[in-house]
Amino acid sequence: MLESFKFHHIGVAVKKISSTAAIYVDAGYKQLETIFDPEQNVNICWLTKEGMPVVELLEPVDETSPVNKTLEKNGVAPYHTCYVVDNIEETIAQLRRMKYVIVSKPVEACAIHKCKVAFLYNKNIGLIELVEAPANI
Repeated sequence: MLESFKFHHIGVAVKKISSTAAIYVDAGYKQLETIFDPEQNVNICWLTKEGMPVVELLEPVDETSPVNKTLEKNGVAPYHTCYVVDNIEETIAQLRRMKYVIVSKPVEACAIHKCKVAFLYNKNIGLIELVEAPANI
């Protein structure tokens, strides 16, 4: 089952998108528009570079933003990897049998083409995000 996952991006918790994005831009990444995700209560900015992993910067909006815990514990740091799957509900059921814990149930995410996303955790791999794939991802 894991072999069917398609890598999508690395999520990085940041204190300020503009400060971190500037470093990626200096390294040749293209910075896309920052958007607000009300579901996660974060500002999100995508960074892309041909032949390199996509980077998603997540900045807390206020003290209720979930990335605050990551920032408090680790500072600015990568904290999740995201994978595209064909059927999010089926994949979650399979991962639960493999001892993954649901952190957030599937919801529509404004940051990824209005796809369903969910977060799961496993002590041996950490936090992963699943994106249910439409044809254009």
